[in-house]
Amino acid sequence: MLVAATLDTDAIAAEVLGALDAPRQIAPFSSRPGGLTRDDAYRALAQLIRKRTARGETVVGRKIGFTNRRIWPEYGVDEPNWGYVTDRSLSDLEKPPALALFVEPKIEPEIVFGIGAAPSADMDETALMNCIDWIALGYEIVQSIYPNWKFASADTAAANAMHAALLIGPRRAFKPRAAEWRRELASFKIDLYRNGELADQGNGANVLDSPLLALRHLVGLLANDPVNPQLKPGEFVSTGTLTRALPVVPGEVWHTEVSGIALDRIELRFT
Repeated sequence: MLVAATLDTDAIAAEVLGALDAPRQIAPFSSRPGGLTRDDAYRALAQLIRKRTARGETVVGRKIGFTNRRIWPEYGVDEPNWGYVTDRSLSDLEKPPALALFVEPKIEPEIVFGIGAAPSADMDETALMNCIDWIALGYEIVQSIYPNWKFASADTAAANAMHAALLIGPRRAFKPRAAEWRRELASFKIDLYRNGELADQGNGANVLDSPLLALRHLVGLLANDPVNPQLKPGEFVSTGTLTRALPVVPGEVWHTEVSGIALDRIELRFT
């Protein structure tokens, strides 16, 4: 449960928003006098999304970060985080955003769920699956407003879980084959290619043992958060990278090949 705020979280949110808009990098809040707690980071996140919606953005979903335990040592973190996706950060696979809009961008292949009914923390996996309308493979572009991707876990939460953009591939109905999806999500494999060359490999188990369990983890976090809302019908959730997050530059073509799950290959071209 979050506790009383001890920092000026509105000022933190304003500084984060300015860095994201510029784009530019800033010193991690955890390295400054007074530091930054996890609780204050999520209070700052709530202020950040209020500022973004006040200027006309609409929340369309959430993203979960650092669900892939394989990459924790690389970034010095030991727990997942989460952030908001708005209509401004949602893009079409055929028209990806310009990478110049972001700082130190990286690409992540992820499983995305469309939420049809509001989930609750007391649900078992079967009940949780009944809340899912569709499933897709997508790419998240993440960025670091902190130089060289160096930060503490709390810094990432304050920075909207490093979210930059989300691009979603073809959607497949979830409920007609829920049992199959459940089995496949825990065991499927994915290959990530850059310009036709294999860049990394991953699997569904990398993501908290299954993207479905990553979704359940998020629902639990939100149930104990008094300042950020729980998931609503119509939102979607991107569940975290299945491979390592890899740097991306203009001119590259990325694609995925999956095995063991009934999802489509997706390709992304950066100009």
